[in-house]
Amino acid sequence: MAIIEISVVPLGEGCSVSKYVAECVNVIKRYNLTYEITAMGTIIEGDLEKLMEVALLMHKVPFDMGVKRVLTTIKIDDRRDKTLTIHSKVESVKEKMSK
Repeated sequence: MAIIEISVVPLGEGCSVSKYVAECVNVIKRYNLTYEITAMGTIIEGDLEKLMEVALLMHKVPFDMGVKRVLTTIKIDDRRDKTLTIHSKVESVKEKMSK
């Protein structure tokens, strides 16, 4: 299982991009993936090939809404020696903070 963080930014569309973010999240929901929206991007966990497919669809959303230019940033965490989840990564940090 992998985790990606994706940020899809429509360029030249003003200060608020929440309507584009909402439509991108709707793509994730159609795939029934675990995700977390943050202030600077969206974190999604699942099979890497499926995540890349979803990322491409998310990238296309603003174009489908009439935007002429889109900047998409993707970070991938692909760990293969043990199960990786959004929750487990956060809990690992919290555990170390309490020591």
